[in-house]
Amino acid sequence: MDSKQLRIAVVTDSNSGISRSEASEKGIFVLPMPFLIGEESFFEDIDLSQDEFYDKMEKGCDIHTSQPSPESVMTMWENILKEYDEIVHIPMSSGLSGSCQSAMMLAEDYDGKVQVVNNQRISVTQRQSALDALALKEKGFSAKEIKDILEEDKMNSSIYIMLDTLYYLKKGGRITPAAAALGTLLKIKPVLQIQGEKLDAFAKARTVNQGKTIMLNAIRSDMEKRFGGATPENIWLQIAYTKDLDAALAFKQEVEAAFPGFDIAMAPLSLSVACHIGPGSLAVACCKKLQV
Repeated sequence: MDSKQLRIAVVTDSNSGISRSEASEKGIFVLPMPFLIGEESFFEDIDLSQDEFYDKMEKGCDIHTSQPSPESVMTMWENILKEYDEIVHIPMSSGLSGSCQSAMMLAEDYDGKVQVVNNQRISVTQRQSALDALALKEKGFSAKEIKDILEEDKMNSSIYIMLDTLYYLKKGGRITPAAAALGTLLKIKPVLQIQGEKLDAFAKARTVNQGKTIMLNAIRSDMEKRFGGATPENIWLQIAYTKDLDAALAFKQEVEAAFPGFDIAMAPLSLSVACHIGPGSLAVACCKKLQV
């Protein structure tokens, strides 16, 4: 069958930040990510909202992320394949979860009809990959071609995240209690980065304003030195946050002032990331626009 005649479905997971309502509007299928809170299982954007998640987190509930079950993934694919010929499945970064590897193994039984994209994206950059897949589909590319294009583009994105507290990094065992105590005493605002598959330390700020400046300088440097220029024609620019919408809106104004002419998308950080960093975080991200 000619690729232009193929009916191709774009699937991602709720780590992308794409809500069920946005997914319905854009024609994207979203696999909800499961969470274990205490002894109960919840699914993001189905029976666990952003507000409910942070309420439970701030009450000290024990929260763990989990992978979707193989049955839930295959059931979704099989239902989709009743109406579509091929699927492009874009899970969260393989460096942050095992769900990508699991999906790749499951796809082996679908005779090439399911193409799993391993392009190291999360949150707003993962969302952009899903939107890029839709645009590529409209241009007539097959699922395999879309997968290859997105994977070839995988290093052309950056995320910088400033944390409000070190408590959740300590709780998750990502820093020692002593380092967390010292950081809290010194009122340090750590800035983390996601480039490729890892969530890494990037810098330490003493104030929120200093942290914002560090992030804006870093994202500008990536645009200019790695992605070919800080222009709206070349870059998608995004803001993400955990819980505090007012702080995010204020930050958006600062980003707009620093990067005039950009149409800046804003969305909550995925709960799978929020689990490890807590409320009150701000992030700036960018993706190089596909030239296809």
